[in-house]
Amino acid sequence: MINGLLGKKVGMTQIFDKEGNIIPVTLIETGPCKIVELLDSPLKVKVGFDETKESRVTKPLRGMYKKAGVNPMRICKEFFSSDNKDYTIGQEIKADLFKPGDYVDISGKSIGKGFQGGMKRWGWSGGPAGHGSRHHRRVGSIGACADPSKTNRGRHMPGQMGATNVTVQGLRVMDVNSEKNIILVKGAVPGCVNAIVTLNLSKKKKFKALDEKKKVVVHKVNPMKQSKAKAGASKAKGKSKGKKK
Repeated sequence: MINGLLGKKVGMTQIFDKEGNIIPVTLIETGPCKIVELLDSPLKVKVGFDETKESRVTKPLRGMYKKAGVNPMRICKEFFSSDNKDYTIGQEIKADLFKPGDYVDISGKSIGKGFQGGMKRWGWSGGPAGHGSRHHRRVGSIGACADPSKTNRGRHMPGQMGATNVTVQGLRVMDVNSEKNIILVKGAVPGCVNAIVTLNLSKKKKFKALDEKKKVVVHKVNPMKQSKAKAGASKAKGKSKGKKK
């Protein structure tokens, strides 16, 4: 089985569970993805997503799509697979690959915020707010003068913020609409609306049914500590009564 799929971020909304709690979810159009190539070592499946014009695809990719008998796709990516026996070139893979209760890791390009100062980019506290300081949102000193006579690599500075590849791990699939190829994922997903995202089944978290409730763990109480706590409470009560008299 293939480990993940490509998708497109549709937007955000909210749903309600059986107890009436609000759950913020992101809608992702997952598929249909078409298989372009099957790889053996290691086992991988190359899939394409979002059909586009032939003029918008490079010549090497155009030849690959022509060989597979698939229309040109906007994006193409490889995913690990446990077994390729059930797959054929040109086959469509839809959103029913995932099921409610699965955990997925979603990668995408974050929204670009342009050139930003250090307070917004890195959360600096800033300088004094008084008029006389004249140092409210500035950088200030960035290194010693004599030794090492340079600015150390990795110093937090103003610069380009956002527009980087971000992965959010362990997001739970709340619902799957196989007819419209849309899945609902709990929480926020990187990227703007209509941004291409990559979904992979989580390695850290396993499937857990939505109806399954957390087990209540009853911790054992040390009788010695309990008796000391009772003794302390009784002493406090005695002192309070004495003060009232």
